This record gives sequence, structure tokens and C-alpha cells, in this order.
Amino acid sequence: MQGLPVLSLAIWVPILFGVLVLIVGRDDRALGRWIALAGSVLGFLVTIPLWTQFAPTPSMQFSEMAPWITRFNVNYHLGVDGISMPFILLNSFMTILVVIAHWEVITEKVSQYLAAFLIMSGLINGVFCALDAILFYVFFEAMLIPMFLIIGVWGGPNRVYAAVKFFLYTLLGSLLMLAAFIYLYQQTNGSFEILDFHQLPLGRWPQILIFLAMFASFSVKVPMWPVHTWLPDAHTEAPTGGSVVLAAITLKIGAYGFLRFNLPIAPDASHELAGFMITLSLIAIVYIGLVALVQDDMKRLIAYSSISHMGFVTLGFFIFNADGMAGGLVQMISHGFISGAMFLCVGVLYDRVHSRSIADYGGVANRMPVFAAFFVLFAMANSGLPATSGFVGEFLVILGTMKVSFWYSFLAATTLIFGAAYTLWMVKRVIYGEIANPNVAALQDVNKREIVFLALLAVCVLGMGLYPKPFTDVMNPAIQELLRHVAESKLK
Repeated sequence: MQGLPVLSLAIWVPILFGVLVLIVGRDDRALGRWIALAGSVLGFLVTIPLWTQFAPTPSMQFSEMAPWITRFNVNYHLGVDGISMPFILLNSFMTILVVIAHWEVITEKVSQYLAAFLIMSGLINGVFCALDAILFYVFFEAMLIPMFLIIGVWGGPNRVYAAVKFFLYTLLGSLLMLAAFIYLYQQTNGSFEILDFHQLPLGRWPQILIFLAMFASFSVKVPMWPVHTWLPDAHTEAPTGGSVVLAAITLKIGAYGFLRFNLPIAPDASHELAGFMITLSLIAIVYIGLVALVQDDMKRLIAYSSISHMGFVTLGFFIFNADGMAGGLVQMISHGFISGAMFLCVGVLYDRVHSRSIADYGGVANRMPVFAAFFVLFAMANSGLPATSGFVGEFLVILGTMKVSFWYSFLAATTLIFGAAYTLWMVKRVIYGEIANPNVAALQDVNKREIVFLALLAVCVLGMGLYPKPFTDVMNPAIQELLRHVAESKLK
């Protein structure tokens, strides 16, 4: 496949299949489903060369360049390094699982539902490989639309409130990012190239203002405390597929933005505001971990767990060493697998009982032993059990944090305690014990379709936990290059 525009294919194949599903699926629902599955599988297959042909160097690879808006020197410029490439594969892989997971669940507006996911998958890939700031902004904003529709149309009773809150939080934050891009465009004498932004000398206050403008956008997306409040509502109301994509992919875009923009463009401001970022990260880890402990809705519990774990990611980034950054990136990939799996497990139960309340379950293992095995595995991974992917990233972040401060490391390690507490407390009440009520007694174990997507995620969680080296080898050159940028003052 050498010579093929792999990144363009990763963006446009799912989008084109999404449009096709929208057209064909209106009259033939079954055909629409199979086209969506074919589109998601093909969308993943075209990204395989990104892994097999990737050279472990810090430079951008698979580059594509074409003029787009020549008057303002805006280009269709794509490329990936070891930081962005794994997320394109993760996104394309999770899209397949979301399509399979919906198969017997969504019965209304099926073609529109599938089309929204396929189109969003392509737009997210665009976010991860855009090297032109305006192109990045277009993909970044456009992906809000299908997610807004997924929550607002196929969500729960309060779906409109949750969808509007999600949209407003993310849109308002990103407007300041656009203002920062325009300022940088002027400073570079007419370039929107992100790599040109990385080389630009800036004064102290411009760096701080640019950092804060981008922080407003990316901190909402992560989400960091205290702008996290949209996430539990969005997760609670979103259908299972929406929750999976939100947790597994879209949260990663905020953290990715810090690495691609804040750190290399404003390194001096990043150092100056590192204490602020570390404080917010530790609050997310500790405080949100405690909030997760008192949740009685499984989706809200996993949503708060996600916020706490993403606090781990931003902590790893702002301690400025290789272990912390590698740990943060590994944690992002791992969290994609684990949180996606946890939401899919909740979706399996919800499809049968139509309740997410922990109190409505008990003794599920007696009726669903195969499901219980998967659920416990993913819960253990969420708690950071060694030999699962959840352990690798957290261990590296704690290791990196220990080199900076014992107390940072000590507070970060509390996430292992809180994570184990709220996750195992949920497992105990839902999975174990006597059969709680007639609804649980009537449960049927997972079918072949459900085993497929749960087994695929189990392989990923265990594979990454037992042998993370392929992931860290791919990321390390780009991490070293990023650390070099952050270490050099760009004050003028």
C-alpha cells in the first residue's frame, strides 16, 4: 500500500461510507447495517500501514499536502508522529466495536445512527493527523455535530439538556483557541502550519495568554476539574455507543491538544503554569475519585472514574520527563480500551434490564458467568491490576512523578486505592452475592455478538498489559522530540 494517501483514506473512507449508509439505509435497514460494518472494517484496514510502515523517528510521516484556502495560506496538510498515530488506530478499531455493539440494540433511525458514528470516526482521525491549524480546528469543531446528534436523538430522558451542555462547553472553549491560532498566524507572517508555530519565539505574556486560550479548549475536552461537569451528564444520557466513543476517543483529544499545542508552542508558559496544571490534575485524581465512590449509577461511576484517570494523564505530561509523558500516553490508549469495555458491559446489562442503577442488580454471575468473567477482568484493569494495560501507564506516571516530588507521587498513587475501591464495590454489588430480584433471575448470558467485542477488548487489555514495548517504542522518539522543545526557552 506504499504510495497510497493513507491518512486521507483514514479520514474519508468512514465518512463516505457514512454518507452511503445514510442514503441506502433509509430504505433497507439490514443493508445499511452491513454497509456500516464493511465501512468500519475497511476504515480500520486502511490504517494498518500506519503501524506496519511507521519508522520510529520523531519526524512527521505519511505526510500529505495540498493547497486549500490559498488566500490565507491554509493547506490540507496531514502527517503523524508516534504521539498521534496510535490514536488513529484506536479510533478506527473502536468504531468497528461500536457498529457491532449496536446491531440488535438500536431500532429507530438506524441508518442515521450508524452514519453519525462513521462520519465522526473520520473527523476524529482528521483531528489526530491535521498539521494545519485551521484544518485541525475544522475537524475539531465538526466532530461535535455527530456527537451532539447521537446524545440528543438516541439518548435518555434528559438527552437534550446533556447534548446542549456538551455542545456549549466544548464550543465556547474552542473559540479562544481559534483566537490564539489567528495571533500565531500573524506572528509567523502568514502561516497556519502547526510545525511553524512550534519554532516561533514568543514573549512571556503572549506565551501565557496562548497557553490559557488553548487550555480553555483542551481542559474542557479532557475534562479537567472544575470544567468536568458536562461529562457525567453526557455519559448518563448517551446511548452505549456514544459513551464508548466519548470515553475511549474524544477525551483523548483534549490531552493530545496539550502535547501538540500548549507544550511545544508555549514551553516557558508551560513551565510557569506547571504547578497550576499539576494541582488541577491531583484534584481530579483525588476528589473525583472520592465522588466516584458515592455514585449509584454505573455509567456515572465510570464517567467519574474516567475524569480521575485522565487527571493521571495530565499529571504525567506536566512533570516534564520521559516516564511521565510515556505513562500519560500509554494511559490514554489503555483507558480507551478499558473505559470502552466498561461502558459496553453496562450496555449489555442495560439492554436486558433497562436500568443502570447498581441497586437493581446483584448476583449477576449466577445467571451470566461468561459476562461476569469479562466484567471482572475489565474492572481489575480499571483498578490498575498488574498484567493489564491499566497498570502500565499508571506505573510509569507514578515513576516519573516520584522523580519530581514524593508528595505528587503519593497523591497520584491514591488513584490506585480509590480506583480499586469504587470499581470493586460496584463489582461486588452487581456481580456477586445472591440473585437480587426476578429481573436478574431472568438474565441470559452474553451472545456470540457480545462475546466478539468483549473478547477483542480483553485481548487488547491483556496484550498491552503483558507486552507494552511496541507502544512505548513507537512513542519514545516523538516524546524525546517534545521534551527537547519544552526544555528550550522560546522567549524573545
